[in-house]
Amino acid sequence: MTRDNLGDVEKHFWLTRSVARCMDVSLTEAMAEGRLTTNGYAEIVTRCRASGCSDQCELWLSKQQVKADSAPEFCANAETLNALKT
Repeated sequence: MTRDNLGDVEKHFWLTRSVARCMDVSLTEAMAEGRLTTNGYAEIVTRCRASGCSDQCELWLSKQQVKADSAPEFCANAETLNALKT
């Protein structure tokens, strides 16, 4: 996949952070605690940019009324975010 096919960096940065926040996961704290590296953070944002599921993600986020126990199944970062929640 070329860079031209990736989504907007800022949009996917906020989508990634928002899904994590809905799960009560602070990516900033995970970095401070050494559970997420700066490269790892960049990788999850890039993975989000390449996933093509931003419409699904925005809809999922709009429906969140309580803390989510896990990332949505369609999320390209579900495995990473779920691991950070534990």
